[in-house]
Amino acid sequence: MERLGEVVLLLILMTNFAVLVTDRLSACIRIMAVQGVLLAVLPLASGAPFGFHIGLLTFGTILIKAVVLPRILMWAIREAAVRRELEPAIGPIATVLLGLAAVGVAFGVATRLPHVAGPAAEGLVPVSLASLMMGFVVLTTRRKALSLVIGYLMLENGIYVFGLTLAGVIPLLVELGVLLDVFVGVFIMGLVVFQINRELETQDSRRLTELRD
Repeated sequence: MERLGEVVLLLILMTNFAVLVTDRLSACIRIMAVQGVLLAVLPLASGAPFGFHIGLLTFGTILIKAVVLPRILMWAIREAAVRRELEPAIGPIATVLLGLAAVGVAFGVATRLPHVAGPAAEGLVPVSLASLMMGFVVLTTRRKALSLVIGYLMLENGIYVFGLTLAGVIPLLVELGVLLDVFVGVFIMGLVVFQINRELETQDSRRLTELRD
């Protein structure tokens, strides 16, 4: 079971790299949906005993991260009539190198942090830190507003993975409340992206300073 958890963590890292090298927004959204499924099964793959707590968390994660949020983002790109990130600040090779650097730093930092119980749980910390930093890479190198939403989701997924180290301590209502906050945040961001595109006829985040009351 611990080996299965390591495989799921590796797949989460691979989906992060897939987002870094993909310029098609629809493909990025589908990748994030796959990552949502991986995040949902991660507690079970890491050896957590199945019960009401883990079952509800798994169901809520799949519903929000793999179904609802991707549908909202797909609606946003259809309404905004945008398909690609045409002008990233850096190229795909440089982006991948930044991602590799993020993974290296994450594993280096994780070795200096207090270890949590269990070999499978220990892998959660470096993967969560890597996901956080790779989310920041997307936020700082992409210019389309929808790409920034995807970067925000990657960052939040990193926080989610780190939170799994405390899955037995944090109350269920707190965890579900975090999922609800993510849903509301992305829903509002989707509406904001639609409004930006309607007002400016572009999703270039550099032109946000042109918005007025």
